[in-house]
Amino acid sequence: MLRGAFTVGSFPHSLNVSQIGSDLRVQIQTDPRYAPFVGRTVMREVLGPRLPVASLEDLLEGKLWAVTDATRRPSKRQKDLADIARLIEVYPALRTQVPAEVLAKLV
Repeated sequence: MLRGAFTVGSFPHSLNVSQIGSDLRVQIQTDPRYAPFVGRTVMREVLGPRLPVASLEDLLEGKLWAVTDATRRPSKRQKDLADIARLIEVYPALRTQVPAEVLAKLV
């Protein structure tokens, strides 16, 4: 259905969707752990259109899953760690949700 109007990349736990000529890139998680996130999305303007996006708390939770997943490439886990660092810099209240072993990697 999407392939006619969009470029769709399929990965083991996600779909990446983009439209030619647009800067908007959408990642759809297919891992069942993310299913509860759908009911907690918030509407945000994303490069023009208003779209449902994961809450900050859910975004952090997904990043924590990713950074602690030993099956992911080390370079991807480093990127997720940097994303966690940026989240808690901008939203310090989220720091309490980050396990000590992950916080130790940020020092």
